[in-house]
Amino acid sequence: MKIIYHHRIRSKDGQSVHLAELIAALRALGHEVLLVGPRDFDRAKFGHDPVLLSRAKDLIPKAIYEFMELAYNVVAYFRLLVACMRFRPDFIYERANLFFPAGILVKKSSGLPLVLEVNSPLACERERFGGLAMRKLATWLEAWTWRNADFVLPVTNVLADELRKQNVEEHRIVVIPNAIDLGKFSATLDNVAAKEKMGLSNKFVLGFAGFVRAWHGLDEVINLLAKPGIPQNLHFLVVGSGPAVEKLKAITGELGVEHRVTFVGLVERNDIAGAIAAFDIALLPQCVDYCSPLKIFEYMAGAKAIVAPDQANIREVLTQDLSGLLFAPGQHELMADAIVRLIGDDGLRKRLGQNAFDQIQSRGYTWRRNAERVCAIGASLRKPAPAQQAVQ
Repeated sequence: MKIIYHHRIRSKDGQSVHLAELIAALRALGHEVLLVGPRDFDRAKFGHDPVLLSRAKDLIPKAIYEFMELAYNVVAYFRLLVACMRFRPDFIYERANLFFPAGILVKKSSGLPLVLEVNSPLACERERFGGLAMRKLATWLEAWTWRNADFVLPVTNVLADELRKQNVEEHRIVVIPNAIDLGKFSATLDNVAAKEKMGLSNKFVLGFAGFVRAWHGLDEVINLLAKPGIPQNLHFLVVGSGPAVEKLKAITGELGVEHRVTFVGLVERNDIAGAIAAFDIALLPQCVDYCSPLKIFEYMAGAKAIVAPDQANIREVLTQDLSGLLFAPGQHELMADAIVRLIGDDGLRKRLGQNAFDQIQSRGYTWRRNAERVCAIGASLRKPAPAQQAVQ
């Protein structure tokens, strides 16, 4: 099939990983995919965050910034419409964004079907973490976009419930979580060699991988290192960059544990597996309650023992005492208990890691499987050729 992937992503972070991996999987299946979106995205390197855009978002009034987002739809609409006329896709696949109805407008004017990938309730998320001036418009437009797509693909069942609340029809909702390309990861990467490469030989390594945000709760892991009775060889390895890093570094200094925390910074995608190989325990101290954390699948692919919050979106992927140890969200003393339990039980760490790895295949948590599901949905939306219509 011929597929247009439409988006409004500008930064090269976790969301761009999802985009790149799905497109690669679709192409590997033999489909032709055309990427349509902001032109500076194609030229940007992994880890790029558009500085001017970020500064503008911080400096100008929220209402003006949101109006700029709406105005961008004029450009996006005509760019996508021209691409559809030239490329003649079987369907449009779009990554949902806030104040971004351009894809639905093209669907309505062209008659092409549109499949919408939804990664979060963006109006709610923006209001919670950044503030939202035109809240009612944002909420209405987001729900309108969801309802007018041919299929909506939320990444968790928790997020699917948000769609249902906005009257998206059940038969048009298909949950497709994040995934992993096992060709880029290996559960057999040597832990000792990976630690040596990181300068962490003879350390017991707690690890976190991903873009570091305040809501990830990494400060609680640093606090754990400062508690009495914690083994002196326990070390925290943070793989990735992000807006919370500088504050976390300051906390390590305040607590006097800077020698027990390593901030690796940005790691290229091809090197992530090697960095995770150095982990003895993989951590997700905190996350929002509707996401499908990409790092969970990376940890699973590395066959790591995982400690994560016991909340519905995480339980969709991990099973308590089978493929991870889960603790009550926000109860970081219970997170510490789970870590201590794993430190003292080599067999449990290996069992959890192996089970997590095995679930990738048994539950289909691969980008190839996701691409197959997307293509099956796209094929169901194909319009019969004129000759076929005449026969029918």
